[in-house]
Amino acid sequence: MANALRVMLEIGPRGKKVAAVAADWPGLERGAKTEEAAIERLQSYLPRYARVAKLAGMEAEFADITTVDVVERYPGTGSTDFWGISFAFSECDGQAISSEELERELTLMQACWAFFDDVRGRVSAEMEKGPRGGGRDRDRIVRHTLGAEQDWAAKLGLRVDEDALLTEEGLQVHRDAYCGAIRALHTEGKMARTWPLRYLIRHTAFHTLDHAWEMEDKDLTAGVRLARQL
Repeated sequence: MANALRVMLEIGPRGKKVAAVAADWPGLERGAKTEEAAIERLQSYLPRYARVAKLAGMEAEFADITTVDVVERYPGTGSTDFWGISFAFSECDGQAISSEELERELTLMQACWAFFDDVRGRVSAEMEKGPRGGGRDRDRIVRHTLGAEQDWAAKLGLRVDEDALLTEEGLQVHRDAYCGAIRALHTEGKMARTWPLRYLIRHTAFHTLDHAWEMEDKDLTAGVRLARQL
């Protein structure tokens, strides 16, 4: 279906959580306790992801989505049940893709990075805390997000200095190398160690977006706080 959001459902081994993953839109993924709830939650995030699609120059294509088509159900891991996040590889992840398809996915991953950078540049340094005062502030969220990506870069044969990631120039060098290494492995028909390249791309995009949205949701900027109260 040309206007369908193709969705993969990753089902936790104990059936506690389901992760709904948009097969064609890296980063668009949400979890819940049931298949129906996961799909519904995924759909509720379409307006938020539309900003990423716009950054990628795919605003019109994304706006054409009118229906949902579940294209795959596959078993997840214990972490799927615990977090409601995709931690397993789907059949789609292992399928061969053309250079053009790879570039499309890389463009969307880069758009997720750009969105993350925009969010961290406009939210408050202090973040809204949980019911018991828990939670991370902006800079800790940023360090965590970039630190995880540092670990995944090792799967591409890249060595990344954590301090360099905290500079604008160093972060751009890292991101260029990250995309370049993915392209090189694709050309050679190789995976990122044990990870399919499509999984690496979508997992990187998801983790980036998830924490960008977290920062938006916990932003204490005066205008944002007032809007929540109204």
